[in-house]
Amino acid sequence: MPVLKRKILFLVMTVAVLLIAAPGQSQKILGAMSVGINLTQVDGDIFYGFHKVGLNVGPQIQVPFGKNKNWSVSLELLYSQKGSYHKGSTDSTTYRLKQDYAEIPVLIRYTDKKIISAGVGFSYGQLINYKETKNATFDSLFTYQTGLSNSDISVIADVSFRLWYKLWLGLRYQYSMKSNRTVLVTDPLDPKNPYTRYQYNNVISLRLTWIFNQEKIMKSSKKVDGGE
Repeated sequence: MPVLKRKILFLVMTVAVLLIAAPGQSQKILGAMSVGINLTQVDGDIFYGFHKVGLNVGPQIQVPFGKNKNWSVSLELLYSQKGSYHKGSTDSTTYRLKQDYAEIPVLIRYTDKKIISAGVGFSYGQLINYKETKNATFDSLFTYQTGLSNSDISVIADVSFRLWYKLWLGLRYQYSMKSNRTVLVTDPLDPKNPYTRYQYNNVISLRLTWIFNQEKIMKSSKKVDGGE
């Protein structure tokens, strides 16, 4: 646990220093803050649908590059909640899995005309807390073969639209690249032939991002010629 705390503290300090330096390097580094929600499910359990709602919040920096600064690299430090939820007819048939991560997404982005931006990349998430509430049906079907992984490595695709001034609306999809847990499933109709399933986080995020030191969109002026 001390090693985990040192890693998280180092990452927080690194992003904080870069954000502080951003105003003095406004042509190179953009500082931003994102706030939004995750809609999640865990592929590999017996429940379907993005019914688990969680937070997605944290700072980020963007470093533009290229001739016209259309390309950029973004680094984020997020508190991101994932998991699974199934509401049963009673509490005894309800299932909940809550996973809290300190997450570091890194994306390559392309921004067109300063109003739409798309990016792809990867994310490393460190599990900092989790809580699982199971039910009798779940226990009778599943036997865990491995414990829940302390890390989550995932691939990300993201698109954002400029709403107003420095405010952006973003839609993000994220999927685990490695299994977070292995379970043995026993089918009640065929109990002698259990099979293995691997669990993956499957996440849709909707976020608002404020870019502190982004330039305003300048309206182009058309030159009006004189008479013929």
